[in-house]
Amino acid sequence: MRGDVRVGELRQYGVDQPTFLCHFVPGPGWEAVRELFEAWAAVQGPDPDGSRNAEAIRPLMDLGLTLHPSDGGSPLTCFKGCILRIYGDRARLRY
Repeated sequence: MRGDVRVGELRQYGVDQPTFLCHFVPGPGWEAVRELFEAWAAVQGPDPDGSRNAEAIRPLMDLGLTLHPSDGGSPLTCFKGCILRIYGDRARLRY
């Protein structure tokens, strides 16, 4: 969620410890954030000091995205309580 707009839905299909593997289904708010997730996904190769990843993730952190569990549990703040990477119709979530 981004505020009260649903960015998308995650549907878990597997685990690659410590990461949950998910199908990603875009929601009404996806297009507004898609390019930022794609920019982070495009960061490839060595990044010894982490600066390239930090530069790509900072705009995502600034969005204030939250995950709302389907079981009604407490929401998690993305990039503080969990890390979410989206690659097209797949996502990886790490708590």
